[in-house]
Amino acid sequence: MHGPATSGWLLVALCAVTGTYCLVRMRSGAREQRGAAGGEALMGFGMAAMAVPAAVFTPPSWAWPVYAVVFGATAVPALRAARTGTHHLHHLVGAGAMVYMSVVMAGAPAHPHGQGGSGVPVLTGALLLYFAGYVLLTGVRLVPVAAMAGGGAGGGGSAGWGDRPELTRACRLSMGIATVAMLLTM
Repeated sequence: MHGPATSGWLLVALCAVTGTYCLVRMRSGAREQRGAAGGEALMGFGMAAMAVPAAVFTPPSWAWPVYAVVFGATAVPALRAARTGTHHLHHLVGAGAMVYMSVVMAGAPAHPHGQGGSGVPVLTGALLLYFAGYVLLTGVRLVPVAAMAGGGAGGGGSAGWGDRPELTRACRLSMGIATVAMLLTM
């Protein structure tokens, strides 16, 4: 992604930490949670790789199509699972957004901003609206979960790190914020 180096490195750190936490969530006892966490970990690490500032490392021209294929592959299980819950639809939209950003970057890697034209493309604008809404809604939903989780350190009961709903929502919130930031740099 193109943009200031400091914000790029902050995105790399945010996405890498989120991906790492999702790996921890894969140790959960719930099968569905493990599957979702695996997809989210892949998205987090993929987003971290895409967010490395172009001034530090410019990916070779073949990297963007590879990103598109990898993110497209993450959409397949989300598409199958979308019948069971709306969260899987969000995974599908997220994977689609990453494929879209990869394709745009493959088409214009030398330009300071992915499109180079005037205005915001319709799909970029639609994705920005979706993810901004998702971030706001998830943030609002996170507040009551954190308040009910036990009210302090050690109050979470016997839930492990991978089974804490407030941390899972915070992880998804972080990924949504990172997606908004990446879309803004397009």
